[in-house]
Amino acid sequence: MPIRRDFHFIFGLKPQTEPLHLAFYLALESCRRVNTPDHIHFHYRNEPYGEYWERIKPFLTLHRVSGTRQLDASRYADTQDGRFVLHYGLQYAHEADVLRLEILRDAGGCYADMDSLFVRRYPDELFALPFAIGEENGVVNTKGTLEPSLCNAVMFATPGAPFAERWLTETPKRFDGSWSAHSCQAAAELARELPREVTLLPRGWFYRFGASKAGLSALFEERAALPHDLLSIHLWAHLWWTRERTEYSTFHAGLLDEAYVRRGESTYAALARPWIEA
Repeated sequence: MPIRRDFHFIFGLKPQTEPLHLAFYLALESCRRVNTPDHIHFHYRNEPYGEYWERIKPFLTLHRVSGTRQLDASRYADTQDGRFVLHYGLQYAHEADVLRLEILRDAGGCYADMDSLFVRRYPDELFALPFAIGEENGVVNTKGTLEPSLCNAVMFATPGAPFAERWLTETPKRFDGSWSAHSCQAAAELARELPREVTLLPRGWFYRFGASKAGLSALFEERAALPHDLLSIHLWAHLWWTRERTEYSTFHAGLLDEAYVRRGESTYAALARPWIEA
């Protein structure tokens, strides 16, 4: 049976009040041109709009999301992460954590976050694995110790993957209001329990630039050397998107425009530049 190179993206779970941002357009356009997918499936509740949306829309297979997938919102008050989620209105990100697993379980393919940029073609063999996920930097737990973490910003699965099904079952049980206990940290624990059901992919393939001041600076302010095995980059947009968030970076979405991509000397600008034209 031939391998299907299907990609899935989730967007617009909350109302859209601004045109589709250039960064999200570049995620989809770089996926289209670097990975030559059979289909790019775009799952949304509220359809984007604007110039960039009209440019990319003809290349997408649209799926309107039905229903909601809410986790226990009362838990947000229990953690610093949860209070952060409420303050910035990021609850939709946790709904997306559930939805992406449902999509992979039912349809298979590759799921990728919209704050991605694709650099090299994903190998065909990744699409044939029952379930595959990339390692990211460890997470410090409430005891101050470092725990392994598997990032759900890029995942591969075949339909009916047992790992996806088990993770879906565990998600509401493990949700504690924090950012990733139910998602990335839970995946690491489940991988230890179900090693035959999941393939762990190297951190450098997708997360060469980490969710840190140094990682974001290397992406948006510096020109970093690129490893030969880098396949895509994750932008960690929730850490810097708004102007008021400066604890990780003074860079923000308002600075990421066509002029920045066309003339910038940063790692991101250099990698995104080929995809600025349709």
